[in-house]
Amino acid sequence: MRALSKRLDYLFRSTRGLTLVGIAVVSIITAIFGTLSGPMVEWGIKDISVRLLGLKLVEAEREGRIIMLYHTIAMTIVAIEVYFMTAMLPMKRYEQLVINATITFGYLTTVIFGLLFAYWGHAFVFHGLFLLGLSLVFFAGILLAAALWPWRKEYLLENDSPYAKTKKGVDLERVAFFVMAVATLLSATFGAVTGSYWGNGHETFLAEDLIRMPQKTVLQKAIIGHLHIMLTLIAVALTLIVGRWMKFKGILHRIAMPLMIWGTIIITAGALSVVWVAEIKEQKRKLNELTATLKEVSK
Repeated sequence: MRALSKRLDYLFRSTRGLTLVGIAVVSIITAIFGTLSGPMVEWGIKDISVRLLGLKLVEAEREGRIIMLYHTIAMTIVAIEVYFMTAMLPMKRYEQLVINATITFGYLTTVIFGLLFAYWGHAFVFHGLFLLGLSLVFFAGILLAAALWPWRKEYLLENDSPYAKTKKGVDLERVAFFVMAVATLLSATFGAVTGSYWGNGHETFLAEDLIRMPQKTVLQKAIIGHLHIMLTLIAVALTLIVGRWMKFKGILHRIAMPLMIWGTIIITAGALSVVWVAEIKEQKRKLNELTATLKEVSK
């Protein structure tokens, strides 16, 4: 019993243990549901998996299953990155514990009940718990952003620090992490708002199915912007984590951090702008047509 308690303590309280659990979860999901992919269908492996696991696959629901599947993987990857951030960046111990506990419970709830709902019948209590898990991950992101607030006095850098900072000593690397966290929350909100319209003006689709469609709804554009920027922000977080792990500093650090901050802001605004840019152009076109019509009438 003591050995089991020690192992569980390692797996769910230490950074390495939490990361190991996350990697194991992604590996299991990939190994199992990868057998349902295209080549596996031709080799007959998909049929074996369906029979052994008792999966309930309706072809008309394929897009919905895929969406829930990659959200379970994405939440796990985000959780792993959060573990690294809470371990690497200075913050209060209770903040680290609360953030890690919240996001761990959140992503595991998302994974377990999301997959149960998608692949083992539609018990809608599971879908509700899937949404609860996503909400907890989002809440953990809010807690992380609050803990990363770079303008606290205790996180200011000394004048002789080799890391990028402002004249007042604000750590620009911490600002970059903070901006990335806030941008991720904003981008997640785009997906959540669109998801709230499912069955009420919005239908399930995969982004690759709409590439050649000239006309897209606002909700479809929101999803396209959401999925692109979320992948980008995961990569931004990974870049910052690796830089911190490698003790990146000096003149290149002073150049890189402002670029990371402004780059994150610009690419987030650019990816999400697909929602309103086309709409603004359309309204401008209609206004020009109305103006031209009024001029003709006045003549």
